[in-house]
Amino acid sequence: MTEQQVALVKLGSTDLVLADPADDIRGRTVVDAAGEKIGKVDGLFLDHDEAKVRLLEVVDGGFLGLGKESRLIPVELVGSVDEDQVVIDRDQQKVVGGPGYDPELTDSPDYFTGVYEYYEIGPFWAPGSIYRQPPYQR
Repeated sequence: MTEQQVALVKLGSTDLVLADPADDIRGRTVVDAAGEKIGKVDGLFLDHDEAKVRLLEVVDGGFLGLGKESRLIPVELVGSVDEDQVVIDRDQQKVVGGPGYDPELTDSPDYFTGVYEYYEIGPFWAPGSIYRQPPYQR
């Protein structure tokens, strides 16, 4: 898959569904390895061609939708998942300093490239990339 072919869709914005409903981690608290809260999983972005979860949309802050901040985190950074929380393999400050999620930019392949570059991991579409299935609760 080349950069120009990146086609990610937000679960709920399409007719795609997760094969196993237990894999739907929306609403769970996201923390770093030290237990510091980062936010909550608000959305899952799927690779339309392969129907695999590629990015988590994590939202923090705000009141009644005002002032909230949203960030995308590659699933490769998910360390563990239980019924209440998702542990990310980056510290809170790294995630908070990351690029914000802007739905207006998701049509640009450079946007997703920037997210992966920020977290210093290769994007899933790069040659030789190996998809790591998130350790979702089964």
